[in-house]
Amino acid sequence: MLLDQDRCYRAVASRDARFDGLFITAVRTTRIYCRPSCPATTPKPANVEFFPTAGAAQQRGYRACRRCLPDAVPGSPDWNSRADLAARAMRLISDGVVERDGVAGLADRLGYSERHLNRVLTAELGAGPLALARAHRAHTARLLIETTPLAMADVAFAAGFASVRQFNDTVRGVYGVPPTALRTAAARHRGTVPAVAGTLVLRLPYRPPFDAAGLLAHFADRALDGVESVVDGTYRRTLRLPHNAATVALTPGDGYVAATLRMADPRDLGPAVARLRRLLDLDADPVAVDEVLGADPALAASVAAVPGIRLAGAVDGAEQALRAVLGQQVSVAGARTTTARLAAALGERLPDGLAAGGPDLLFPTASSIAERGAEVLTGPTRRTASVVGLAAAIADGSLVLDPGRDPDELRAALIALPGIGPWTAGYLSMRLLGAPDELLPTDLAVRRGAGALGLPSDVDGLSRHAARWRPWRSYAATHLWRAAATAPRTRRSA
Repeated sequence: MLLDQDRCYRAVASRDARFDGLFITAVRTTRIYCRPSCPATTPKPANVEFFPTAGAAQQRGYRACRRCLPDAVPGSPDWNSRADLAARAMRLISDGVVERDGVAGLADRLGYSERHLNRVLTAELGAGPLALARAHRAHTARLLIETTPLAMADVAFAAGFASVRQFNDTVRGVYGVPPTALRTAAARHRGTVPAVAGTLVLRLPYRPPFDAAGLLAHFADRALDGVESVVDGTYRRTLRLPHNAATVALTPGDGYVAATLRMADPRDLGPAVARLRRLLDLDADPVAVDEVLGADPALAASVAAVPGIRLAGAVDGAEQALRAVLGQQVSVAGARTTTARLAAALGERLPDGLAAGGPDLLFPTASSIAERGAEVLTGPTRRTASVVGLAAAIADGSLVLDPGRDPDELRAALIALPGIGPWTAGYLSMRLLGAPDELLPTDLAVRRGAGALGLPSDVDGLSRHAARWRPWRSYAATHLWRAAATAPRTRRSA
């Protein structure tokens, strides 16, 4: 990924926080790398170089600034807006695939050889998969050190390190101090670390503006009893993570979303954070989106009224896919009732300590729905068959639903299944992959919203007009859904 040196330096000189997470500033004289908005004295142009990722800076021998914490910023929106190999690999690395399956497992998921993957990532991102995963482990380790009372050996293995020695060496190399110094500094700054094992309180940063109210309304309309809830501005839900279950409470704040995580296994921290960021679309660049959509007079008022609109994402691909199919051709309320009944019948209850008085029901696994879904589901036989067939494909591995999927390949795989059409495939691309350019022009609510704003409401006319919204048509569709909210009926679970 080529970076414009002059543009990057201007951002650093102005301490422009909008560029935090888009690139890394490395200072040759101090051997420290920072976020662009770091408050330290601006270095001379000859003394800086820029990298697309922290992993690339670390590989060149730079250590992270302890003043601006360059790993505590929103991620690059490129990883969601791009569908190429590098972006797909970054999404999987942040989900902890390298820690669980190694580089070979990452390459296998992406459908390329390890050699080709390493070559592409090094050329695009300045570092190979091992270096990128090392940066991810270091960030996870810092979070665990600073926010939990875990012993350092437990932190090391929970963050994905192969040994305590590797953990110590990496933390020293990345942050310039031993792990114990990070914990001491955090305790001095925050008073103390949480005393409850398994509970972490994190701040998930975003780029403003941020339409928190819209996301909360989306989740509230679809909340399944026992699985999730929205109460007093906080979204709570259960999570099925790679190693065990968890619960989370998400409360939007000024510049960040406060996340209180309760996990049965601390190894799930990295994947949990990555999934929550995708759920809330926290790595989006809202200024870029609003500039394009606001330039259309038909959308200008909507963009001005709701700046920073976000795409609601997914924390679990199987859950999102099954919910989407259950929501085909029915109202949001109808889909919620049917899906809640399925979850109550086949979901798993969490222990009281993990639920902490909030949602305590895990959404059913694909295998349980494949085996028993036909006994529980009511309604059209064809819909039941579609749900059970989709669950069976997920359970046996013939359909893979993860953020590393190629959008076109995912769409083709979904449409090949009985009862799943282009709308569902596009909708899942938007929700699961964060695809920014899915308009869904056949969606009745999208067309109704278009009509309410004076736009063409027929499929062909809307599609032609929407060409000017590229590459942000998913965000435009979200504006249209909102415009249709007062319509008498909503036929699809958008």
